[in-house]
Amino acid sequence: DLGMSDSQVARAIAKQPSLLGCSIEANLKPTLQWLKDLGMSDSLVAKAIAKQPSLLGFSVENHLQPTLQWLKDSGMDESKGKKTIAQFPNLLSLNIEANLKPKLQWLKDLG
Repeated sequence: DLGMSDSQVARAIAKQPSLLGCSIEANLKPTLQWLKDLGMSDSLVAKAIAKQPSLLGFSVENHLQPTLQWLKDSGMDESKGKKTIAQFPNLLSLNIEANLKPKLQWLKDLG
C-alpha cells in the first residue's frame, strides 16, 4: 500500500487509462518494486506515480533501468536521484535517442 488516496488513483487512471489493461504481475508490481529498490519511500513512489502514471506500463529491463543508467552516466547526481525521479518522473518516460540525447547535446552546445 503506497498510501495513494482514492482521488490520486482516479487521476492516475484518468491520465493513463491503459493502466487498467496492464498485468499486475508482469507490469505493475515489478515497476513498483523497482522504484522501491532504488530506495524510494512509499510516499515518493506514490508521488512519482501520481505525476507520471505511465511509468507503470514501461518495462523495467527494456526502458526504465536503461533510462536511469543513461541519466546517471550523463551526470545526474546519484545522491539526489530518488528526489529527482519523484519530482520529475517524466524523465524516465522519455526515449533516450529521440529525446534525452539531443536535448543534452543541445544544452552542451550552448556552453
